[in-house]
Amino acid sequence: MSHRNMFRTWHGEERALDPRALDAFRMALQGNVRTPGDAGYDEARAVWNGTIDRHPALIVSAQTIENVQQVIVFAQQHEIVLAVRGGGHSFAGHSTCDGGIMLDLALMRHLRVDPARRLAMAGPGLRWADLDAATQQHGLAVTGGQISHTGIAGLTLGGGMGWLARQVGLTIDHLVSADIVTADGTLRRAAPDADVDLYWAIRGGGGNFGVATSFTYRLQPVGPEVSVYQLAFPVEVAAQLFPEAEKLLEAGPPSLSATFAFLTTPEGMPVAALTLVSTASSELTAQSFAPFRGLGTPLFEETVWLPYTALQRMLDQVAAPGLRYYGRGNFLDTLDPLVIEPLATAYAEAPSPQSLVLFVRLSGAVTAIPMEATAFAHRNRPWAVTALAIWRDPADDDTNRTWIERAWSALPALPKAVYVNELGDEGNERVRAAYGPNYERLSQLKRRYDPNNLFRLNQNIRPA
Repeated sequence: MSHRNMFRTWHGEERALDPRALDAFRMALQGNVRTPGDAGYDEARAVWNGTIDRHPALIVSAQTIENVQQVIVFAQQHEIVLAVRGGGHSFAGHSTCDGGIMLDLALMRHLRVDPARRLAMAGPGLRWADLDAATQQHGLAVTGGQISHTGIAGLTLGGGMGWLARQVGLTIDHLVSADIVTADGTLRRAAPDADVDLYWAIRGGGGNFGVATSFTYRLQPVGPEVSVYQLAFPVEVAAQLFPEAEKLLEAGPPSLSATFAFLTTPEGMPVAALTLVSTASSELTAQSFAPFRGLGTPLFEETVWLPYTALQRMLDQVAAPGLRYYGRGNFLDTLDPLVIEPLATAYAEAPSPQSLVLFVRLSGAVTAIPMEATAFAHRNRPWAVTALAIWRDPADDDTNRTWIERAWSALPALPKAVYVNELGDEGNERVRAAYGPNYERLSQLKRRYDPNNLFRLNQNIRPA
């Protein structure tokens, strides 16, 4: 029996598949199937995180909704492990698997922008760079990730944080509707006037409920240029600096957003950096930035106007595809020195100068929508912290992972709240922390839309 007929099932066992069933499946998909040994297989299985090295039994490049339905029905019938890849940016590698099927949506890249109605209709294979470039032609945008080669699908389903969140809200707050193929192969429209439970669940519930084949976003006027003010200070002053900067940010207008960070300069110096972004007029921008100049004498200071699309690409090379990543994240209620100090101390000892600790500001428009209105449960948490080891050499895997674990274990008790899109394979308690008080309702809906837990590789909610 050919090794290519062996698949990993939901139950963790390897099972031989009838060659006739497999041949019929491949024929129905008209050649968009790769198996180990086929040309392009290794390129197709690669994902963003270079530490993930998995070998699906089949990689299916879907081009149509019907392709998506065929894969889902086949996986369901034969109880085969299914991974769904949009942009492939899953921290934990949930967009691929060993011995199962990888459903690759990269070819489903349709996009139509309706500037008069301020709408964008987008396919799940798009990256944020694609969507931003098209919408900015009309001076419009929707909150997107801070790395432009991230896929729109996974980021949207998990909530969607980005530079515009404080001003206009999360990505899901502008999701008008989505087309979802659920575990029974049915195409459903999730919207305020159609399948409202599914519409609620996909706005922050991750990929637990099906495969999105289209998103419709409401766009907001943004750009074409924004103003960016960057300052850097010695990392040793972070525990005093960040709380002071937090107070200034709270007093600023919604048009002012920020990400604070620990990073290493090209000269090898670890620093505490502030990146402030304003979408307002030049006069209001100057007023917004001015108070931060009283924080002290920075090691580096720069103010630039740049296109919104360039802002979205600012971290692209820092988090380039193929580098090796390992991280931990959580939401915070405030930039408490008891959290900042140990992270700053740990960062000064980071084994890789490419590593980062990011503090992304939310609040503002994110809090304007009631917590129960969407599956995203942590609207009242104003900060998201991510400690991310980034390195190149596989020989340094253990050193960098150990550094993250040691840094994280030195922190005081944090809120039981983690961003779905930064959730690794950390156990059921952390899964519940991702969904908070919305977990029980999500679990009940999981039973309705995915009773057999076909989408178990996504941030896994268990059917009630």
